[in-house]
Amino acid sequence: MTQTGHRIVKEITKTLTLDYLLHVPETEEQPAEQKWPVILFLHGSGECGSDLEKVKAHGLPQIVDQDKSFPFIVISPQCPEDEFWAMEKEALIAIVEHVLDNYPADPKRVYLTGLSMGGYGAWHLPVDYPYVFAAVAPVCGGINPSKAEALSNVPIWAFHGAKDDVVLLSESQGIVDALEALDANVKLTVYPEGNHNAWDETYSNPELYKWFLSHTL
Repeated sequence: MTQTGHRIVKEITKTLTLDYLLHVPETEEQPAEQKWPVILFLHGSGECGSDLEKVKAHGLPQIVDQDKSFPFIVISPQCPEDEFWAMEKEALIAIVEHVLDNYPADPKRVYLTGLSMGGYGAWHLPVDYPYVFAAVAPVCGGINPSKAEALSNVPIWAFHGAKDDVVLLSESQGIVDALEALDANVKLTVYPEGNHNAWDETYSNPELYKWFLSHTL
């Protein structure tokens, strides 16, 4: 007999590295026992690299840079050059776990959002980690509608410009239609005159943050 069955069992240690910006609200009246809600923000392809200042160009990092009292802990990681958020899923979750363990953060109120490349990341991350995020808000992103069942238990509010010529509206519409067919908690806001920049209007809308806070794990 030249062929026999065998099994290898080997523990592998993996090192994860990812730089990120962290905003913790500055307030004079925070009770010692207060835990802040958390938002994980994923930037677009233009902010990839090794200079964290680039991450402040758009979205929540830009907002909290100007508003120190913004009432969420905001985690804004930077994706390395020539990579995508799908390649950094484990590192992203490791950052969230680190913040939950070391800051006054509420594990039942962790939210996820991202724009463009980050919008795709915001759709994809909950597929693998469905019980981390209380609600998700992808902006001008998308995912294959075949992933709808894996996302069906996560409240999702998607945003897209009708005239987006970089990421077509169909990228959001397809997955939203598939989720609606499953009676999932999902909605899509389309900006009729909006092109690719759907994020300025989205992140300046106070209703988004009220919607986040209406959901807990």
